[in-house]
This record gives sequence, C-alpha cells and structure tokens, in this order.
Amino acid sequence: MDREARVFAESHFRGLEGCLPRRVCPKLDRVDFIEKPDSFSYADFFKGYLLPNLPCVFSSAFTEGWGSRRLWVTPSGKPNFDYLLQNYGDVVVPVANCGVREYNSNPKEHMTLRDYISYWKEYIQGNYSSSRGCLYLKDWHLCRDSSAEGVFTLPIYFSSDWLNEYWDALDVDDYRFIYMGPTGTWSPFHADIFRSFSWSVNICGRKKWFFFPPGQEEALRDCHGSLPYDVTSPTLLDSRLHPMRDHCSPPLEVTQEAGEMVFVPSGWHHQVHNLEDTISINHNWVNGCNLANMWHFLQQELCAVQQEIIEWRDSMPDWHHHCQVVAERRLLFLAKGMGPGKVEGGKGTRLGPQQAAFDICRIAEVLESVVAHPDFQRVDTSAFSPRPEELLQQLEEAVATTTSL
Repeated sequence: MDREARVFAESHFRGLEGCLPRRVCPKLDRVDFIEKPDSFSYADFFKGYLLPNLPCVFSSAFTEGWGSRRLWVTPSGKPNFDYLLQNYGDVVVPVANCGVREYNSNPKEHMTLRDYISYWKEYIQGNYSSSRGCLYLKDWHLCRDSSAEGVFTLPIYFSSDWLNEYWDALDVDDYRFIYMGPTGTWSPFHADIFRSFSWSVNICGRKKWFFFPPGQEEALRDCHGSLPYDVTSPTLLDSRLHPMRDHCSPPLEVTQEAGEMVFVPSGWHHQVHNLEDTISINHNWVNGCNLANMWHFLQQELCAVQQEIIEWRDSMPDWHHHCQVVAERRLLFLAKGMGPGKVEGGKGTRLGPQQAAFDICRIAEVLESVVAHPDFQRVDTSAFSPRPEELLQQLEEAVATTTSL
C-alpha cells in the first residue's frame, strides 16, 4: 500500500464516523472485468473494489503461471483425474449431496478423493446422473491436509489476509478450500462465513454466479422470515410466499471462465452453479476493510441466538486473541522495520508500512468496540497477555506515531 491509498482509506472510514457502510450499494448493471495484470495495481484494487466493497472479475492472465492450471487440467481443459489420484488419491475429503436440502444447506459425508473421482467418472458415464445423487466436493483444506506448494501463487490483491494469518500462526486450521464437481453441482444462496471477503479461481470449467448487494437479501425472505435456498426457484415469484420480492433488484450475473478469478465482497449474498466439470480454489479472508463488518455480524448473531449466548460468550476471548496476533505483528513491523511475515507464495512480497499503519488503525477502532461490549466485559481477561485495555493503549499510541509516515 502507498501513502495515497492509506490516506484515501482513512478518509473513507472517518466519513463513516464509526458506522458501517450503508447496506445497499449504488445500483450496478454489471461486474467489472480486469483484463491486464501489468496495468492494475494493488492500490487500484484497494480503492476501486476492496474499500467500496464491490465485486470484480480478473482475467485468466492473472493465474496463467499457477501449477494447478498446468498439472490439474488435461490438454482438452478437463480435470486431470490421473494426476489428482496420483498425488492426492488417499486424502479424505468432504463431499456434499446437492440433491438433498438440510437447513438451507446440503448434508456432507467424507470419503477419499479416490472414491470421489471414481463416483465422478461414473456420473459422467451415466450422462451426468447417478443413484447416489449429485455429489460436490466442497471445503477441502488442501493447504492444511497436504502440501500445496506450486499449486497456486497468492495474488498481491488478496495478501492482506488476517483470517489465514491468524490460523497459520496457530498452525491448526485455515480458510483455504478446494471445490471439485461435475456439471450441475452448485452452492445454495448464502453469504460467506463471518461476512468475510472471498476470492475464487476456476482451475478448469465454468461457473454461473448470482450476486445480490448487501441489504437486497432482505426482500427475498419468505413470509416466515427465512432466506431462500435457491434464488432460481419459481417459488420466489409467488407473492404470497415472498411478499417483498418485488422490492429486490435482479441479481448481477457473472459467467466465470477457466482461469478467471472472482472477488466476492463482504456481505454479498450469492449462489453459484457449475456449468461444466469444474475445479476451483477459494479463500475466505478478513482485513482492515471488513473487520467492522465481521464484528457487527458476530454481535448480530449473539443477539439473534439467545439460547446459545454462552457459546458465543466463550468465543469472545478468541476474538481478542485474533486481534492480538495480527496487531502485534504490525506493531513489531513499525517499531523495528520487520515485516509481519512473508505472504504465502509471494517469496517475500510485503505490503509495507502504510498497510501496517492502516491495519493497526482499523484494529484499534474495532477493539475499542469489543472492549466496550457488555458480553466481553463479563469475560475474565486476567490471564490475557497483554490485557485488552493494554493492547488498545499500545495501538492508540502507535496510531498517533504513524501520522508522519
């Protein structure tokens, strides 16, 4: 990040005066397509899409050097089952049944990748039909379960990633996933976990996306207050079931081709269909631009699920620890000129002191809200090191010293 982008961002958040961005974005009639990597900088993405929370699609030129696009795909553009079996065949993966609805989602089972590919081949041979249903490999943690070296290179645009930085520091989990499925597999209507950002790259195949800006989903609720499972269902046209449907604008539709990369903004509900046999790599991520959205969402969930309030209160210390891990790396960077760590796959790529200064400013603002929250105040923080109030003071002092950067 350069100084101009940081000043632009801080001005943006000052204008919000501690409030969240308005729920409904300006009316869009299309999603921008970014063609050339050489003429599109991190600052361009930050100011044009990340900060205003707008979707965009990057051309296949941005991923042409990825090993997965070369090794996981046959010359005809289909999934390279032989390579996947040879390298990952014994890995156990989660598989969802797209033909079964369970609480607005799909039930999952676990099997080896070898067994899933065997099913996939039979599904293709059966003219894309099977007595086992339409099975979709979803949420496979490749980076956690096996080596992902050479599979992909994290794009600089998505390298300010606090969610995976935190889990990498703990070395227990991540929010990096592989999706694989035949023609007809799909993901029901949803917004991403914790109101995170996400990005998705088609290694092969094609996807159809339906995007709804934040706030539009409210008009899709049925007469019982529930969100739809499938926004392409004819039942949405029934005004008795969906009395507010006419207040919702048509979705933004995107057809994502092989190699292309979709940026999904925070809080945008969407539904995705595989138009061909498809493999994709997907990451969820959080940073200073949507941290407040994440905190606001957690507070909403806390209020909405009162019977589970104890469980949510128990998660409050984890929220503080997340802020602490990310904040302390930025403080160290500014104090000693040491980076917060190499960006995965970036071979030393760093976003620099302006990004670190922006990060700690955003953490300080949200941490102040966390510390003031009545449920957090009920948590025993005596064992925290540093204490939340002490960390907040360190951040505020650091923010005061960064104005001259």
